[in-house]
Amino acid sequence: MIVAEMPITEIRATHRATGDGVHLVARNYRKGVRLDTHMHREAQLVYAAKGTMQVTTPKGRWLVPPDRAVWVPARLEHAIDVLADIEMRTLYFDLKWLKRAKRSGSLSSEFVVRVSPLLHQAILALFDHRNQPDRTALLIKLAMLELHQAEDSATFIPLPHEPRCRRAADIVLRAPQASHEIERLAHKVGTSARTLSRLFSSETQLSFKSWCQRARIAAAIEKMSEKMSMGKSVSVKKLAAELGYASVPAFSHAFRQVTGKTPTEFVDTK
Repeated sequence: MIVAEMPITEIRATHRATGDGVHLVARNYRKGVRLDTHMHREAQLVYAAKGTMQVTTPKGRWLVPPDRAVWVPARLEHAIDVLADIEMRTLYFDLKWLKRAKRSGSLSSEFVVRVSPLLHQAILALFDHRNQPDRTALLIKLAMLELHQAEDSATFIPLPHEPRCRRAADIVLRAPQASHEIERLAHKVGTSARTLSRLFSSETQLSFKSWCQRARIAAAIEKMSEKMSMGKSVSVKKLAAELGYASVPAFSHAFRQVTGKTPTEFVDTK
C-alpha cells in the first residue's frame, strides 16, 4: 500500500513540479515529529539543510546530520524521526525520469551520501524560487551527478532481522551508553553468547563489539548535532562521560575508529 506523508499541523510546505518528472518539496519539522513507516511511488533524495533526522529502512537506521542526505528508492518502506528542528528539502523523481537519466539501476537501493559543498548549493538553489526551466534542469542534473552510493557510513547502524538478534540490538539501542556483555544479553534473549555473536556477524557484517561501538558513536553524533543545531557548544569531556567512556582519549579513539575523525575534528567540520 502506498502511504502519503502524514500532514503535520502548523507546518507549511511548499511544492513545485519542474514539469519534467521531478517534484520539489520544502518542509520544516519540529524536534520530536515522527513520520511513521510509509512509502512513495517516486524515488526521493531527502536532505535536511538544517537540523538532524533519523531515517529507518528495513536495512537499518541512518543518523542524518546536515552534511549527509538519504537516497530512498520508490516503494521502499521508511520512517523519519526528527531529532532536532529541521529544514527538509526533498527531491522526488518519477521512475520514468530516472530511466531516461540512466540512473535507475545505480539508485535501486537506499544509501546515505555525504553532501559536498556543490551538492548543498545545488539543492538550496532549487528552492530559491527562481523558476527558470533551463536553470532548474541543470541544477537537478548537477545534483544527480553528485550522488555516489556510500557502501558504509559512520552514521549507519545495520539492523538484524533474526528475532533474537533484533531483540538484543533493540536492548543496546535503548541504552547505547551502557556496557553490554554478550553473555548477559544472550541470556535475556534466550540464546547462547556464541550463537548471538554469530548472528550479529552474519546479520550485520559487524562483530557484536563493533556493532555496539557503532551504536554508541551514533548516539554521540546525535547529541553533538542536537547541541550544534541549538547553537550550543559541545563539551567532549561531558559527552564522553555521558556515553560511558572512562576518559576523553578512550572516547576520541573509539570515535576516530568509526568516523575517521576525532570528536573535535567532527565538530569543527560542521
